[in-house]
Amino acid sequence: MHVTFLLNNAYGIGGTIRSVATLSGALAARGHAVTVASLYRTRDRPSLAFDPRVTLIPLTRRNESSAEVAERRMAAFLAKARAQVVVGTRPVLNDMLARHGDGARYARVGQEHMTLATRKPADKDLQFGALRELDAFVPVSEADAAAYRAALPRDTKARVLCIPNSSPPARVAPSTGDTRAIVAAGRLVPVKRYGRLIDAFDRLAPDFPDWELRIYGRGAERPKLRERIDSLGLYNQVRLMGAASPIETEWAKGAIAAVSSQAESFGLTIVEAMACGVPVVSTDCPHGPREIITHGEDGLLTPLKGGAGALADALRELMTDEDRRRRMGARGLRTAAAFAPDAIAGRYEELFSSLTADRPAPRAPGLLARLLRGRPAKQATAPAEGHGRARGAGTPDGGVRVTVPGGAHTAAELVLRLRKDMRKHEFRVPFGPGPGAGGESEGPDATATLDPAALTLPEGRWDLYAAPRGGRLTAELVERAALVTARPRVDEHGVHAWIPYVTKYGNLTVRAWSRPAHAEVEEVRADADTAAVTVRLYGLGGLKADELTAHAVPANGRGPAVELRVESPDTHDTPGGAAGTPEEPPARLKLGVPFTGPFAARDGGGADGTGRAPETWAVELRTPDGTAVPVGRIGGDVPDRSRTDVFPGAGPGARLHFGFTKDNELVVRRD
Repeated sequence: MHVTFLLNNAYGIGGTIRSVATLSGALAARGHAVTVASLYRTRDRPSLAFDPRVTLIPLTRRNESSAEVAERRMAAFLAKARAQVVVGTRPVLNDMLARHGDGARYARVGQEHMTLATRKPADKDLQFGALRELDAFVPVSEADAAAYRAALPRDTKARVLCIPNSSPPARVAPSTGDTRAIVAAGRLVPVKRYGRLIDAFDRLAPDFPDWELRIYGRGAERPKLRERIDSLGLYNQVRLMGAASPIETEWAKGAIAAVSSQAESFGLTIVEAMACGVPVVSTDCPHGPREIITHGEDGLLTPLKGGAGALADALRELMTDEDRRRRMGARGLRTAAAFAPDAIAGRYEELFSSLTADRPAPRAPGLLARLLRGRPAKQATAPAEGHGRARGAGTPDGGVRVTVPGGAHTAAELVLRLRKDMRKHEFRVPFGPGPGAGGESEGPDATATLDPAALTLPEGRWDLYAAPRGGRLTAELVERAALVTARPRVDEHGVHAWIPYVTKYGNLTVRAWSRPAHAEVEEVRADADTAAVTVRLYGLGGLKADELTAHAVPANGRGPAVELRVESPDTHDTPGGAAGTPEEPPARLKLGVPFTGPFAARDGGGADGTGRAPETWAVELRTPDGTAVPVGRIGGDVPDRSRTDVFPGAGPGARLHFGFTKDNELVVRRD
């Protein structure tokens, strides 16, 4: 059977796109021919991966956004479509399918990925009008399907039935439940009510200073959420992480998943989190959460009218009970299995078969039709020739594991090459057999492990290749859940940290830090009266804390360094500090920025009131012999903190801003 899906923008990120990507791939795996037609194209390649067996066709060129042009292209596409079933995914597309689609040649099906209650009047009119012509209409929750049946006019032709969204089994190890991280993900739009979640965390933060809230996604609400975080002083514990794909690697970092929505059509993020073994705390909003979560078994539902207080109470229950989190996470894995793509594709297959039983099979398109249709759009970056897409993972001891699918693997060694290195540093690590189905050390995959006890990587970015053919390894995904609470490592060679990541070109790379000593940023305080940073000291041996000085050094190399205040924030900490252990952590220092000299309040723009561009200073410690000790955040799982660890302005006029470079070094900027 040939099935075509209509998407508004297959190149973006969102629940509808993820749902179609998953369902289209599952149908293709069951032997169906599947096409996804995208009304608009906003990128050269899709943000989310579509199955390579699925044909992706953009109907308009990138940045071509005229609604009139788009509708003409859609009408022409529907007139030539050779599918047996065409599926619209939002009101405007369902309307076009009803008006321009050929019901005599193919079945027409509409999907609802929101809810009737949340639709604007204009969208409801489009939807109701379309359902007079469409053959079937599929909301993703039983409650919403019932609401549509009750509201539709009697002359509605479409058969209304619920088929939930599907979520593929996670390709990552389940969450351990002990990361002290609450994770939320979705579009940053008003209906998701992330402000409510931030307010709930604000009630919890004083009692749980070692917990953090991570919100993944992009959208118009980001500036408002940033302002809320800053105004509540939560910038050390709440982070806006940006969009992430694949999202499963981020769910696995969570001890708890949180859904704060005012309404959910289904709650795909709930199933995704459960598939990663993470218990979910969700508002009991219409319509989806209660059809997925069994309260008290695999998650908790909080009354919508209870607001931030009820959400905070439910989160507190799980934050204080690690055993309960793990039990709920295990039950969630079983719940998620009911939404596996193959099972949901089978339900759609039954619907499509019932709608097309009396229709003749479409004729294959002729040469002219194929030329008119155009060539399918390029999908995600293809794997390097001769090699499958590798998987990377940070290990609990701070190492990195690289796995390559055996079906495409012919290499004997993993090769690491330091980027932009005139000396051409290179390390080689042998591949061995990966774990088999029963856990034995043999199987179709090949694995190489970078052991921090046996290998010291000079600081920089290490690109990964496979020898002897030398192909650059592209990445399917990178797991970093084991690194969320990782501290920098200290040995006889100094202080080290490794974080594997995927470059913007899809390549697998390891960011390595290696230095004699290091000051790890623990906390930043920024307000009208304070500009201070608390750090942990690593690799300084028996050096006493009062022997260290701190400086802000102009990044452009011009002008003198500014000496910062140094004090110990904890009388119980032992001055100095070597590696530190969970029982005896390294010493802490507090570095204060004085509102004097170049950091003094001045009228006018620029650092000196002349209107010049903002200036930047790198923060560093110095030992008695003048050796510089870098200050930054190299521990943990985030390879680039420049956009995630963000702080408000400090001092008079709030013109001083702490931040991180792309190499995770701490800087202070003055507007």
